[in-house]
Amino acid sequence: MSDRGVLITFEGIDGCGKSTQLRLAKDWLCSNGVSCLATHEPGATPLGREIRQLLLASGRHVTAEAELLLFLADRAQHVREQLAPALVHNRVVLCDRYSDSTHAYQMAARKLGQDERMLALLAFAECGVHPDLTLWFDVSVDVAWHRMQQRQKNGGEHSRFDLEARSFHQRVAEGFAQLARQYPDRIRRIDASQGIEHVHCQVRMEIESFLEARG
Repeated sequence: MSDRGVLITFEGIDGCGKSTQLRLAKDWLCSNGVSCLATHEPGATPLGREIRQLLLASGRHVTAEAELLLFLADRAQHVREQLAPALVHNRVVLCDRYSDSTHAYQMAARKLGQDERMLALLAFAECGVHPDLTLWFDVSVDVAWHRMQQRQKNGGEHSRFDLEARSFHQRVAEGFAQLARQYPDRIRRIDASQGIEHVHCQVRMEIESFLEARG
């Protein structure tokens, strides 16, 4: 095993099931004696929780530019307070959303673009902490939309992103697909249209393969 930990990110459109799969992956890794940290963005730190409230409150208007900067402020704190220390201590870090979500949601769906200014801001927030493996939970917008509606009916958390038009979520999905084409060595596609156990098997296979190859 390397003397540095591993950062595995779980990405996809809202309703893809990644958060459930992250919890299952953590339980599986811990049961096998792997030291791991399960975390998420936004809101994994005390400061981040305050930022999360600003970002996700459904009655609040936030411009695309302000949204980007708030997410990056959350990430800057998250990296320095949790991710970097865990990686230094050789832990496997499972993170629900990270930099690819910024590309898909703010740069693609919000149409902020990926010019040098944007990429410089992203790099500044990440401080050299990049994903080693990304699991992209690919599911159609229709399936994800249905899952989000069911989640809201069951009293689950919802945000102003859930209120966006389908066209917005379609742009997010296209943003993730573009990233997968751009970084095929890092991003692994998971067919998230299947049942929970079937998807979990895919996740285990990808993580096992990655960790074995890493040595």
